[in-house]
Amino acid sequence: MTDRTTLLRPPPEDPNKAQIENALDVTELAVLGPNIFTNTRQPWHPPGARGIYGGAVIAMCLAAAQRTLASDFLVHSCHCYFLLAGSSELPILFHVEQVRDGRSFATRTVQARQRGRCIFTTTISFVRDSSFSSSSSSDTTNEDGISKKEEHKELAVRHASEIPRGEDGQPLRPPPDDYADEPELVAQGPFQGSPMTLVNRNSSKPGEKKTRQWVRARGRITGGQAAQLAALAYVSDSYFIGTLTRLHKLWRFPFRAEDLDELPSDLKEKVTTLHRWEGMGDDPREMVGRPTIGMMVSLDHTIYFHEPTRVRADDWMLTEMESPWAGDGRGVVMQKIFAKDGTLLATCVQEGLVRLQQPASENKESKL
Repeated sequence: MTDRTTLLRPPPEDPNKAQIENALDVTELAVLGPNIFTNTRQPWHPPGARGIYGGAVIAMCLAAAQRTLASDFLVHSCHCYFLLAGSSELPILFHVEQVRDGRSFATRTVQARQRGRCIFTTTISFVRDSSFSSSSSSDTTNEDGISKKEEHKELAVRHASEIPRGEDGQPLRPPPDDYADEPELVAQGPFQGSPMTLVNRNSSKPGEKKTRQWVRARGRITGGQAAQLAALAYVSDSYFIGTLTRLHKLWRFPFRAEDLDELPSDLKEKVTTLHRWEGMGDDPREMVGRPTIGMMVSLDHTIYFHEPTRVRADDWMLTEMESPWAGDGRGVVMQKIFAKDGTLLATCVQEGLVRLQQPASENKESKL
């Protein structure tokens, strides 16, 4: 008997939903117990990766947890650990535990399991959306005619990072709505993106560099705010820990940069396209002599959703990534995600395992 990628036969994709919504759909398995879900469709396994795309697991865990809550609760933080590489050839079971249900906050933990082993775990906190409050609830005004609710809002602590500015001093602007300039090599999957920009590319200090890219889900998300938030969670893992390869100018392909000219022309063109797309420069041969990545694996991932009601993942969002620290075989990357109007939607942090390929030692002596 061959392994199945899903427990149940996947239904046809809903043409009224965005591609990302179909990809992140989860199915409840009440027959196995309360609050157990499974992936409806096969998750994506990036070429060359050890396992399935981590953003898909994060987002499906979030989607499963949201199914155990009323619609007026929206995620505000998500703390995740990647434990084992997930297989795209096996079904995933999402076990949701209802840790706490309060009047304003609710907490869920979710374990993603394959063959009885936990491959991923997350704790997710939700906050009740105040806009769902009954409009008939009593509210009084002060002597200036300002409602108590508005007065309370004005007294709240509030600030946010501003969207980065370009060389002209103006806030960065997104690509046009009809943007379609992605190379075919990267124009796949449920998200669309612009070429990546590497700020301070020539700096000798990796901590001074930043990557920036505009992204948006393809099509229109129709599943409400929970679907928009799951989509943001999905894309938050894209290029994340890999930022270190760009900040440190590390070679990441499975052959030496010195051998680029010996490759078949079509493969050479693909490498050059990816090199440019990721903001590394026009010519991959500039990487000759640079260190090579031996292993890079995400360890943990945190998302703080600052403005959950304002997330529109099917509209342009700007991602900005930088790294405050790397050492001891690990690295930390921080990410800010802005709406195109400048709203800071989310802040994300990821730590990953980062090991360089060590040069082969010469004149090894036999241990015999």
